Amino acid sequence: MGENRLAGAASPYLRSAAHQPVDWYPWGPEPFARAAREAKPVLLDIGAVWCHWCHVIDRESYEDPSLAAFLNEHFVCVKVDRDERPDVDTRYQRAVQAITRQGGWPLTGFLTAQAELFFGGTYFPPVGRVGLPSFREVLDRVLAVWRDSRGQVESQAGALRGVLAQSLDEALPGEVPPDLLPAATARILAAADRAHGGFGRQPKFPHASTVAALLPRWADTGDPTLRAVLHETFDGMSNGGFFDLLGGGFHRYSVDERWIVPHFEKMSADNAELLRVFAEGFAAFGKTGWRDAARETLRWMREVLLRPDGSFAASQDADLTLEDDGDYFTWTLDELGAVLRSEELQLAVAHFGIGTAGRMPHAPDRNVLFTAASPLTLAERFGRPADEITRALSTIKERLRAARDSRPSPFVDPTPYAGWNAMLAGALIRVGPMVDDAWAPHAGLAALTALRDRQSEPDSVAHAPGGVTGLLEDPVHAAAAAVDAWEATGDLGWLEWAERLLDRIWADHWDESGGLLDLRRGQGGEGLLGTRAKSIQDSPNASPNGVAAVTCARLYEHTRAARWHERHREVVCAFAGLGPDIGLFASTWLLAADWLEHPAVHLVVTGPAEDETAAALHQESLAAFAPRRVVARVAPGARRRNFPPALEAMARAADTVRAVACIGDRCLAPVDDPMAWRERLRSLVPTGAPAD
Repeated sequence: MGENRLAGAASPYLRSAAHQPVDWYPWGPEPFARAAREAKPVLLDIGAVWCHWCHVIDRESYEDPSLAAFLNEHFVCVKVDRDERPDVDTRYQRAVQAITRQGGWPLTGFLTAQAELFFGGTYFPPVGRVGLPSFREVLDRVLAVWRDSRGQVESQAGALRGVLAQSLDEALPGEVPPDLLPAATARILAAADRAHGGFGRQPKFPHASTVAALLPRWADTGDPTLRAVLHETFDGMSNGGFFDLLGGGFHRYSVDERWIVPHFEKMSADNAELLRVFAEGFAAFGKTGWRDAARETLRWMREVLLRPDGSFAASQDADLTLEDDGDYFTWTLDELGAVLRSEELQLAVAHFGIGTAGRMPHAPDRNVLFTAASPLTLAERFGRPADEITRALSTIKERLRAARDSRPSPFVDPTPYAGWNAMLAGALIRVGPMVDDAWAPHAGLAALTALRDRQSEPDSVAHAPGGVTGLLEDPVHAAAAAVDAWEATGDLGWLEWAERLLDRIWADHWDESGGLLDLRRGQGGEGLLGTRAKSIQDSPNASPNGVAAVTCARLYEHTRAARWHERHREVVCAFAGLGPDIGLFASTWLLAADWLEHPAVHLVVTGPAEDETAAALHQESLAAFAPRRVVARVAPGARRRNFPPALEAMARAADTVRAVACIGDRCLAPVDDPMAWRERLRSLVPTGAPAD
């Protein structure tokens, strides 16, 4: 056969399967109607363009003409891009996990004509091995059960749907217990890897939302254990191969507990969150290595993700071909020697740990570059001054970067998914002043403006241009980024857009029993799409319910409108009954509870819009770290919103150049000198003395 139905798909992942001999359908009612007519089971394949094992199963199985002929005869086949349809992926991942206790991509599901799952798994090889049957064996077993026990299959699928209806709704209303934050923090710290940083063992994911939640806990308590865990985590992530030392940006996760050997795909959403926490970590502790990691991540975003229209691409693939596994990002000793002079090569081998823990398991001659020895250690080892070593390493990295740039690079999915673009925009706006990068806030504002301008429905955000609508994550992240834009610019239009978005979210997604539904009420769809889902899990990115609650808290601090405080509390209380189950995987919700339990820190700058001193005071405010930070720039005659009573008198005197910090209702003396203001801001977190 020629190209199948996926040839015209918007998704690059679906288009990549257009040449396959499988008679693929995209998700929709058509394949399930056919399955009902022909009494066939449905094969569901969910994957992504960045997913290595998705490419492997494509080549091994779906490009095999004989297996494709078997599938076409006995199944109706549906392929889904998990980035394009997170609503589908969320539900069928949970369904497969209920059966097998594991999930991931590629997700392989077997469905009835009612789109209810009755069996599934992830990757199946073409030839069986111990503990894992071949794909053809799985297909034969599924067909046998389908033919011999159809009624039982459909009954079990219906029962599974009922179980999922309970597990997908994670809300459990209750009052916030007084010990919630210290108890949850203790549970998170119990999962910390004190040897290598991060949480859990292997594979190791970054849990950026957890780091974001722990930073204000440390600032409020000064707990030395929290400080140590944060340092260990930032250092572990930025020194391992999990961070791309040459190209910038973070890979998706590390296969080992030491952060050395990653899965090499890079996701825009993951990097948006990590960029933000690394910049905040630098602002809080002053460790320049974390600032440098943030700056290098900004460079990767600028050079790889940025699209001509100002929006950002979704991801960068791990591999060039199916034959390699991260070859673009890894090096042999001979490849290093072809680029570096002999004395540089010696230094590079020692610094990057060549031939040690970064060797690739499938190709031990290839090495992930990681920081095996610091410049100070190398200075002692080679008997050279540390600053000389630092300059030499910078030259080495420039040479290697130029050489790697000449290699064919992995595919970049150009799709500007709305939620991820909003996360990037908000992070760029937020971190630019923190790491002294002027490009970042301008790029963030441009991306957010492009996102707002391309929406065809007022106060709604489509997942992608021409894509699915009604997902909670897209408008929630857009609203959060709009508040960042308001704080950075003082343009009231951003604050008003955030309010309109959240008002629409409450109209479309709020569930009377508590919590926000991931799909617009009544949206429905095939199979499990009709199952209501409310989650507080950061899996892997910040949960939309948590982000919505934090954004409501910020809006209340900026507007004093009662509905934002009420909605903030409603979301927090919708899940508060989970009690001891709340910890590592609900960190964004914990951050929202922190905003509910503790006062905000207001940083307000007044003075004429064109005044350079007022602008400097504003930039210092944006560059500072403080728990539950709220920044406002007030100029004479500019439209503004209400302030807390303690700040209202100051805001009325908007023509005077000064800055003031208030913690709750307690305000410190105003400051009118930028350097004095910087010192005042540092004093708000007294344990945060610079680390370098």
